[in-house]
Amino acid sequence: IQCVRALTVFGSDDAPHGHAEVTLNNIELDETAVILGEGRGFEIAQSRLGPGRIHHCMRAIGLAARCYELMLERTMQRRTFGKFLHEHGSCQEMIADSRSDLEAARLLTLACADDIDQLGAKGARDKIAMIKVAVPEYTSRVVDRAVQIFGGAGVSSDFPLARALVGLRTLRIADGPDAVHKVTLAKLELKKAKKRMQSKI
Repeated sequence: IQCVRALTVFGSDDAPHGHAEVTLNNIELDETAVILGEGRGFEIAQSRLGPGRIHHCMRAIGLAARCYELMLERTMQRRTFGKFLHEHGSCQEMIADSRSDLEAARLLTLACADDIDQLGAKGARDKIAMIKVAVPEYTSRVVDRAVQIFGGAGVSSDFPLARALVGLRTLRIADGPDAVHKVTLAKLELKKAKKRMQSKI
């Protein structure tokens, strides 16, 4: 096994906790290395991804909540046009939207965790797909607004906002792109709708 190089994220060094390009040379496996059965790799991966996605979403919500707190503090410290930032209507709208996005992300993740507890990961596939798409989107919007309120300082390394935004953006690719999870969710919803329609006949 050879580590070729540490990969950058949006042009920045992400080592040592990021990802790397790895080469596997002359790695031989026999049938004892097969887990669960041939062709069942996707099934194995999916069985651990549900709880893993809950973890990712909880971290994303915590990160966005911290950025939201910084944003609120900034609006009470900085002035433009003779007023504090929080006194401007556009800033108040960003605060309200951010609080709503945070609460929506939190409640959706909580509902998904409850479904996993009650129904297992397989029975919660719809909510797992939902949080994978929605939570990174909601939390990214919160952090993006915080960056906007901070202005130039928001994209600097003086504050954690830029790094938070990069982390949340990459979360929309990790464990499969959003489009894949939207297809899964749509198929599950259509299946439920067909079942409801048939029960009315």
